[in-house]
Amino acid sequence: MKLDTQKKIAARVLNTSPKRVKIDQTRAEDLKEAITKTDIRGLIGDGAIKKTQKKGVSRARANKQLRQKSKGQRKGAGSRKGKQTTHTPKKGTWMGRVRAQRAFLNELKARGTIDTSTYALLYRKAKGGFFRDKKHIKLYLEEQRLTRK
Repeated sequence: MKLDTQKKIAARVLNTSPKRVKIDQTRAEDLKEAITKTDIRGLIGDGAIKKTQKKGVSRARANKQLRQKSKGQRKGAGSRKGKQTTHTPKKGTWMGRVRAQRAFLNELKARGTIDTSTYALLYRKAKGGFFRDKKHIKLYLEEQRLTRK
């Protein structure tokens, strides 16, 4: 029995494609008589016409991976792309460098290798990003002859 027209009307009522409209073949006689939207709505309410669920891609596996990544898993060397510097924030590397330089300057001041005015000068230079590392501070001190004997 052809119920194409009823299927099209049901699709318009259910706001979907006719492919997703499923008709109960045991109630075919009632469906054949249904020619208006109101009739179709009544049959939808009775359960003679149903709308099937859309097929979709499951997110279960993706969600599992995200949970694992939040725990710090799946982040090994084999999963990484790009430079090493892309995986470490620039601010973190900056903080590490400046903290090491400041600790070194404090050590020099405590030992009496440099006086407070030199310490202040070097501290400001370190803050401004002048020095690359501790070795560069040592080199600068030698060149400028800022160390005490």
